[in-house]
Amino acid sequence: MFDFLEGYDVLAAFWVTVKLTLFSAIGSLVWGTLLAGMRVSPVPLMRGFGTFYVNTVRNIPLTVIIVFSSLGLADVFGMTLGASDDFDALSFRLSILGLSAYTAAFVCEALRSGINTVPMGQAEAARALGLSFTQVLRMIVLPQAFRAVIVPLANVLIALTKNTTVAAAIGVGEAALLMKEMIENEAATVLIAFIFALGFVVLTLPMGLILGWLGKRLAVKR
Repeated sequence: MFDFLEGYDVLAAFWVTVKLTLFSAIGSLVWGTLLAGMRVSPVPLMRGFGTFYVNTVRNIPLTVIIVFSSLGLADVFGMTLGASDDFDALSFRLSILGLSAYTAAFVCEALRSGINTVPMGQAEAARALGLSFTQVLRMIVLPQAFRAVIVPLANVLIALTKNTTVAAAIGVGEAALLMKEMIENEAATVLIAFIFALGFVVLTLPMGLILGWLGKRLAVKR
């Protein structure tokens, strides 16, 4: 029944998807946190940059960003990210860069909503004690904001996992690219689609359940 799977390494393709998700999640979390800090910064220039970045990137299709990472950054500007002689490694790293840049905008907005749940009085009291804006954000506001937005961040992570399929546009050998190749070469189209859909369910469903439970467990009681 599953003879058509011979010669195809499905697990390896999904492993690439997992790595794309993991590295992009780390990158988008770091950059998204910095953007959220800019969005609430007292410096107008930083607020303006954060607002411009989020509103611009959220309204650009992810495919355009991923293709620009390959054709623009690599081909036009010569960015190699340390993998100039390895096309697969270069495509993988450029995909992480594009996914991180795109997802960071959604991480930023989720975090900003969490920052808005922190009572203003706490920040004012901290500033009255002599703490700087950065110290207030790092020591008081962000720890509470992260606890408040675990569930929204889980939704962003699930969306990121599914968005990794766009990396196939620049030749990254993840699950979607292998599925496309199998559908072109094999007759069991419906069964192939079902197997890959099931694979993504296996990746995302436990993630959503665990992070949803964690969000309820760590929710800030007010």
